[in-house]
Amino acid sequence: QVQLVESGGDSVQAGGSLRLSCAASGYTVSSNCMGWFRQTPGKEREGVATIYTSLDITYYADSVKGRFTISQDNAKNTVYLQMNSLKPEDTAMYYCATPRYCNLDWVRIPRFDYWGQGTQVTVSS
Repeated sequence: QVQLVESGGDSVQAGGSLRLSCAASGYTVSSNCMGWFRQTPGKEREGVATIYTSLDITYYADSVKGRFTISQDNAKNTVYLQMNSLKPEDTAMYYCATPRYCNLDWVRIPRFDYWGQGTQVTVSS
């Protein structure tokens, strides 16, 4: 099994920054496939960013491009989400996720099998 634990969520004013971390355990090898999602009450879960480390392939939702950066430290099985220029609309519960199997096909068809419990990010105006 894989366990994911997010941290770093906080309350911050618009324009501020936060760095979210997601520590993964239970791997036999380091994972190269990781993603961040967010969900606001009443809205569907939204993909924020994903990374395929082997080829440095990243994805960002249009709403966060230029403001958020995803990175991964495979030695620690940890993925990060640097969040800058935060806006009130970024307020959400943020989750990290990873697939059971990580390979190049995941880039074309991303799948997520393991999820963390989430960390709350609140941005006030």
